[in-house]
Amino acid sequence: MEHSAPAQAARRILVVDDEMTIAESVAARLRAEGYTVDLAHDGPSAVAAAEAVGPDLVVLDVMLPGFDGLEVCRRIQARRPVPVLMLTARAEETDQLVGLGVGADDYLTKPFSLRVLAARVHALLRRLDRAADRDGATILVGDLRIDVDQRRVWRAEVEALLTPLEFDLLARLARRPRMVLARERLLEDVWDWSDAAGTRAVDSHIKALRRKLGADLIRTVRGVGYALDAR
Repeated sequence: MEHSAPAQAARRILVVDDEMTIAESVAARLRAEGYTVDLAHDGPSAVAAAEAVGPDLVVLDVMLPGFDGLEVCRRIQARRPVPVLMLTARAEETDQLVGLGVGADDYLTKPFSLRVLAARVHALLRRLDRAADRDGATILVGDLRIDVDQRRVWRAEVEALLTPLEFDLLARLARRPRMVLARERLLEDVWDWSDAAGTRAVDSHIKALRRKLGADLIRTVRGVGYALDAR
């Protein structure tokens, strides 16, 4: 694991990629944006680094030695929910990962623009800042209870452990129960960016919420979007 020089009050990002050129390029761009950056180049060291430094966000390649990025993502999220931007080798791989619902917050296909990657990182961290600034409240929809202040969720009094982005997506739907929200609207409101390709990330997180809270919780309106239908 390699460390950059510390920056005062800087957000900390862990970059994980076994291709040194890519890892160093990403790290250099993020440092230029004012972030503190740590590097790891395989699965075991990525998990160890995440536990040691407590990053605010992880940029994570799928293909890694030791064990792959999917396993890294699962282990990191199990210890402490943290936003993950996953790097994939091709669009088809992104589709497969979306289908698996591995818990990443966003996906970027190689080769990618460093400007686009930095914009995605900014958007994910802005979302965290907005969530921290919101006044605490409890949202009740049927048997679903959401504690916004503590960022905890229960359904039928059984608590579910959600990632930060899963929580924000659920809260957005719960604030307008039974109202159909378009994928593009959710992408703008929750991810803080608009790109038609990103609607796959919305679908991935809806699938994860259904798996954790029940398949009947969120209704799909084909060609439009989703609505929360808790009873």
